[in-house]
Amino acid sequence: MSNTIFTKIINREIPANIVYEDDLVLAFRDINPQAPTHILVIPKKEITQLDTATKEDENLLGYLLLTVKKVAEQVGLKNGYRVVINNGNDGGQTVDHLHLHILGDRQMNWPPG
Repeated sequence: MSNTIFTKIINREIPANIVYEDDLVLAFRDINPQAPTHILVIPKKEITQLDTATKEDENLLGYLLLTVKKVAEQVGLKNGYRVVINNGNDGGQTVDHLHLHILGDRQMNWPPG
């Protein structure tokens, strides 16, 4: 496994405000929130970005989305939320470990920018 900040969080080498965890995924509050609620959902399996996911990851990718729904319900995002996956440099990805952003508790604008 690479040594990204997310790997360190999974391995408990650095602290995080974890809101959900199971055998496959980890969800925690973003340390630089872009909305009142900003949670990251990451697979424990190392997938560097969406473009590197394979057919073998199909079930895990679906599981990530269902986990987003579960976490959003758990933290009380009743009026909706945005889910974002940044992919690669031009997509704004800053950590080379696939992660889904849950943004909520404010009105989201479109286009996002």
